[in-house]
Amino acid sequence: MTPASTSRDPSTTRWLITGAAGLLARELHGRLTTRGADVVALTRRHLDVTDARTVDATVHAVRPGVVVNCAAWTDVEGAEAQEHMASRVNAEGPRNLANSCARTGARLLHVSTDYVFPGPSADIGVPYAEDAAPSPGTAYGRTKLAGEREVLTRLPGGGAVVRTAWLYGRDGSGFVGKMLRRARAGLAVDVVADQYGQPTCAADVADRLIDLGALPECRAYGVFHATSAGWTSWYGLAREVFALAGADPALVRPSTSAEWRGAVTRPRWTVLSHGRWSELGLPPARSWRAALADELAAPTAQRPIYTKPPPRQPENPEYKSR
Repeated sequence: MTPASTSRDPSTTRWLITGAAGLLARELHGRLTTRGADVVALTRRHLDVTDARTVDATVHAVRPGVVVNCAAWTDVEGAEAQEHMASRVNAEGPRNLANSCARTGARLLHVSTDYVFPGPSADIGVPYAEDAAPSPGTAYGRTKLAGEREVLTRLPGGGAVVRTAWLYGRDGSGFVGKMLRRARAGLAVDVVADQYGQPTCAADVADRLIDLGALPECRAYGVFHATSAGWTSWYGLAREVFALAGADPALVRPSTSAEWRGAVTRPRWTVLSHGRWSELGLPPARSWRAALADELAAPTAQRPIYTKPPPRQPENPEYKSR
C-alpha cells in the first residue's frame, strides 16, 4: 500500500468547480478555500457544460490543474420524461469537460451516482464494488453512466469517476433536512423501509475529492465510491434523525415502495464498497451514524458560491446542479 503522504498540498494547484450552486460543490468550495486553494467555482449561469465552445473557452482561460464536475441533471423523475435533455447535461457535459481537460492537461474528477446500478432485491446484502458491471434501470442512471464512460474513455489516465449517494449537509435541504423539521415539530411521518443505501455527508465527499485531486495523477484515476460506511433504509435514516433531534423515533412509521408509486422505480439496494481508497493509503469512510451525528450537531454555515466568473452565460432552464 502506498502511503497517502505522497499527496500534494491542494493549495498548490488551481481548482475549477462546475455546478457550484449545489450542496456538494458548496462544501468542496468552502473546504478548499479554508486550505488556501485557488478556486474558481462556477454556477450554471457562468458555465453551461452543455455548450462545448463555452466549456473549452472557460477551461483554457482558467487553466485549472483539477476540474471537479458537480453539474448534473438530478431530477430523477423528470429524466424519465425528458431523457434527451438529461443526457445533454449528464453525458454531453462530461464529454465537453473531458475534451477540454485533454487539450489543456487538466485532471477531471466527475461526480456520479449509485443509480448506475440496478439495485434489485436479489443483490441485498452484497455491496457493489467499483469494478462491478453497471446496469441502470432508470433514465437518470443511464445518462449518468454515459457521462462516466465519456470521462473514462477520453481521459484514460487523468479522469476519475466518484460515485456517491444519499447526500445531505447543513443547508436544510433534502431528506435529512425534511426529517429534522418534522422531528422538531413533533410530527409523524411515513417513510419507505424497503430501499437501502448509505446516507452520506457532503463534507466527507468533498474531502475525498480533495484527497484525489492532491494525489499524483498516475494514482488517482478510474472509479471510486465516496459514500459512508454501513447502510440503512430511508426508514432507518429517518428514525436516526428523529432520535438525534430528541424526538420519539416511533413517530416514524414504515411503508413500502409499492405505496409510493411514481414515474420511476427506484433501486432497492445500492450500497457501495470502498476498496480503492485503501489502495491509495487513505483512511476508511466514517460510519453513516457517526457522520450524521457530527453533522447535525454542527452549526449551519453559509459558504461562498463562486469566484472569478467569466462573462455570464444565458440561463438554461432545464439545467440542474448537484
